[in-house]
Amino acid sequence: MKRKILVNVVGVLLAFLLGAVVMLVQGYNPLETYYRLFEYSLAPGKIAYTLSKSVPLVLTGMSASVAFASGPINLGQPGQLLMGALLATIGGLYIDLPPLLMIPFLLMLAMLGGALWSGVAALLKYWFNMSEFITTLMLNMIADFFTYWAINYPFFEANANHPQTPFIARSGWMPEWGNFNSSVIVMVLAFAVIWFIVNRSTAGYEWRLSGQNSLFSRLGGVNISKNYLVVMLLTGALAGLAGGLVVMAGPHRFIKDIGGNYAWDGVMIAMVANSGIILTLVFGFFFSVLQTGSLGMELITAVPKELIQVLQAVIVLIVVAGRGYFETFFAKLEARRKMRERIA
Repeated sequence: MKRKILVNVVGVLLAFLLGAVVMLVQGYNPLETYYRLFEYSLAPGKIAYTLSKSVPLVLTGMSASVAFASGPINLGQPGQLLMGALLATIGGLYIDLPPLLMIPFLLMLAMLGGALWSGVAALLKYWFNMSEFITTLMLNMIADFFTYWAINYPFFEANANHPQTPFIARSGWMPEWGNFNSSVIVMVLAFAVIWFIVNRSTAGYEWRLSGQNSLFSRLGGVNISKNYLVVMLLTGALAGLAGGLVVMAGPHRFIKDIGGNYAWDGVMIAMVANSGIILTLVFGFFFSVLQTGSLGMELITAVPKELIQVLQAVIVLIVVAGRGYFETFFAKLEARRKMRERIA
């Protein structure tokens, strides 16, 4: 575990070093730029906002991490997020319950929307042996067009100037305390449940075993088909939960492009974290720090915030591509250290 952390730290530091070189070439001061980046996202008055913005990143990252570690290549997080957001919005438009009931109800609807959308890909695999790598990608496009149609016609807010629905019921809004949104609490609870299932349950053990060697796990008595379906539904539900929380935490309605790049960033986070649940949480927050801080960075130093998108991509490339090299390098250093101790 320590070696994995060290590998990721080295990769991030190298990415920041390359980013500094780019800024120097462009005539910017990298030290001031990085200072403003972290000041704007981690200052006492800003960190709660940064935590709130990390919620969809962590949830979609966990969705991808659980899927990748268990075998299925679920790349449908963007579509599952949108369908979860849409179902939560519809529920919030036509049902009004006390907040104690309304919030869990809308969260369940969001998870149901994501699970149903990932379940379509799972059934196509089961019935026609179609690769979920392809079907989940194609379903993203269908979800994008379908939700765009939904907010333009049946759920369009009258007299609005652009595609959006009316506000959901006030009882379905996630409570806020200053810049801190209670969606963070839901994210932490989801993280705890997923960590326990993956690391402390029989089902989680079977998932990890199937992800590493499906033939061995099948010969060992693991029900591959059942686990595949469960993992697809669970990971879809996580992405759908992210979509529901995006709506319920604000803007409290479904608007065009509400999904942003959250889901694709989540997939990148899962890749950098090597499908580790704890590292997914860490990198989800770290990416939120970069994205939140980029606004203040651009405002104060005039460095374009697009640089942060480049920096994120470089982090992914260096960490993922260099993971094998770094692990081998640190393993050799550890072996040499032990050899010197034995000789001494």
